[in-house]
Amino acid sequence: MGLNDPQWGKRRGNSSPPDLEDIMRNVNQKMSELFGKRSGGSNDGDSEGDGPNLPSGKGIVAIVVLLVLAWVGSGFYIVDEGQRGVVLRFGKHVETTLPGLRWHIPSPVEAVESVNIGQVRTVEIGYRNNVRSKVLKESLMLTDDENIIDIQFAVQYILNSPENFLFNNRDPESTVLQVAETAIRQIIGTSRMDFVLYEGREEVTAKTTRLMQEILDRYQIGISINRVTMQNAQPPEQVQAAFDDAVKAGQDRERQRNEGQAYANDVIPRAQGGAARLLEEAQGYKQRVIAAAGGDASRFAQVQAEYAKAPEVTRDRMYFDTIQQVLSSTSKILIDQEKGGGNLLYLPLDKLIQADAGAAKSSTATIKPQSESQEFSSDIGSRSRESFRSREREMR
Repeated sequence: MGLNDPQWGKRRGNSSPPDLEDIMRNVNQKMSELFGKRSGGSNDGDSEGDGPNLPSGKGIVAIVVLLVLAWVGSGFYIVDEGQRGVVLRFGKHVETTLPGLRWHIPSPVEAVESVNIGQVRTVEIGYRNNVRSKVLKESLMLTDDENIIDIQFAVQYILNSPENFLFNNRDPESTVLQVAETAIRQIIGTSRMDFVLYEGREEVTAKTTRLMQEILDRYQIGISINRVTMQNAQPPEQVQAAFDDAVKAGQDRERQRNEGQAYANDVIPRAQGGAARLLEEAQGYKQRVIAAAGGDASRFAQVQAEYAKAPEVTRDRMYFDTIQQVLSSTSKILIDQEKGGGNLLYLPLDKLIQADAGAAKSSTATIKPQSESQEFSSDIGSRSRESFRSREREMR
């Protein structure tokens, strides 16, 4: 019954509610016309044959067809980029579909689980959301040198097998957390504290990544470790002050060691150079002495040959050369004795020697003889004669 029905207007004018039977009758009539069946009943419009008319066989087929089409259409689904569609048939994995428009047998025969394999997931070990909010039961670890260390790190992972991720583990995040904690404890337990805190951080994270991947591959849970990042590594807060003092002492030790090494690098080469110089000088002196000895031997052989030819002349020549050599390095005093003078001349030899030394410093003093008949003093003459006689006896 429409709103433009005359009876509806009359009844509205009469301010009475519509008849429910009339409304149902009109609805049934519209449905029958829709499915090709006009409302039935007696031709004379007897109200006894009126009632709800059911659709015919063609209408039922059309309804069934529409329902089947709707059921079939519900099997279409879209897999977004970076995801995979895991198709389950009565709960069993059938296939994994790629991104795009796909179709599967609608429910309840098959169902689709969408798994995001492009998302980078993160698991935090030793802290939650912030490094300051520590979880001590996860972060405190024992090193190889029996020291306790406080470590917070994060593990980033992606999925490499949607099937294993869905069916081989119940709680993937908890599994990754436990595997990460196991791996890091094994690596820290075989490393020294200084190595973990300073120069070995990258090596520790690399070893942890490899060990975690080996464990996850053994479990076959479809997870690939992307990166392990060490957020913080330090001693426990209770011993932080003592550890800082130990670090400063170690730095002072390294500084002093470097200074000592620098000093050694400066002194040792110079000492080695001095030693090499002394060795070269000793070698030169050795060669010089050997050469001088050879020359003296050769000269002696030559003198001996000449002496064998003329002993007297050679002996006199050697005597004069010796006297010349001796007297050239001693102080000499020349005395001019007056003829006929018998007085003893007193000579202050010490004063003369000092005066002679002072004159030699200021200028070269020369004393010219006043006569060609100069004589040595009696003492010098006697010593010269004795030396001559002794040499003559030796030569004989």
